[in-house]
Amino acid sequence: MTDNNSLPLISVVLATYNGEQFIEKQLDSILAQTYSNIELIIVDDCSSDNTIAIVQKYASRNTCIHLYPNEQNIGYVKNFEKGMLLAKGDFIAPSDQDDIWHLEKLTTLYNQIESHEIIYSNSELIDAEGKLLGKKMSDLRRQRGYDDCLMYAIGSWAPGHAMLIRKALVVRAAPFPVVMSHDLWLGFVATCKGAIKYLDTPLVYYRQHAANVFGAVKVAESSKKKKISKADELAKIRLRMSLMYEKCPNNHIPNKKVLSQLNQSYQSFSLSNNFRRMFIFFKYRDKILAYKNKSSFGRWLFCFKIFIKIK
Repeated sequence: MTDNNSLPLISVVLATYNGEQFIEKQLDSILAQTYSNIELIIVDDCSSDNTIAIVQKYASRNTCIHLYPNEQNIGYVKNFEKGMLLAKGDFIAPSDQDDIWHLEKLTTLYNQIESHEIIYSNSELIDAEGKLLGKKMSDLRRQRGYDDCLMYAIGSWAPGHAMLIRKALVVRAAPFPVVMSHDLWLGFVATCKGAIKYLDTPLVYYRQHAANVFGAVKVAESSKKKKISKADELAKIRLRMSLMYEKCPNNHIPNKKVLSQLNQSYQSFSLSNNFRRMFIFFKYRDKILAYKNKSSFGRWLFCFKIFIKIK
């Protein structure tokens, strides 16, 4: 890869943690990108395997690689935040340690981003050995563009591993809350201002294996996976809604009002709050449930379920 400073710098931010099994394939695919002006920011979250040694070997041969080992484990959300804030490029491409990128990924996303703050692509699924599973992400999840922050109220499926992001958005979104994934938070903040673009072209081989933080398909449960109590899970959901309400700009009056109503309804399981929450979901179901691959009838059923269950 040769430098081409006529192109804007893209900062690839790779968050690592015990990634020795797969990281070399991903590093090879990043360094072989057809987009020629990149830096590779690698933030390691206290790996206990050979991840750092592998990265140091690559960094000794590639001056675009910058390694930042953490002194203590900060978790994947803050690890990505740290890397993104260290980035010098006008654009940021988050990277998982276990995927493989198509060689034209960055070129394609950069050429298609236009004025959007986020663009993301489809992905092809591979197994732990790198074999194609014969499915795309869009076969399993509802991949789409997002143009309203209410579409992020309870979730989305615009994954960070397939994104190109403007650095200005990262600055506006920081600090990232740890009660939700970094890509969910960035997507929400972006849609408070404009639309997120979706490109239905697979540009990532998305690896499915037991140690995934997130995955598109179910694989064997990790023995180290922490169990979260129901009370803790509800507390996280309520905090998530509160943070979204607070972050939504005051001049975004219609959505600010809806998020305020949702935030109030999430505070308890009182009969009045349950009715209020269900009513809001019914009224705005096409936006709130836009990321779910459900029929119209399925969305109605989901709204009824909200009466007894917080999502």
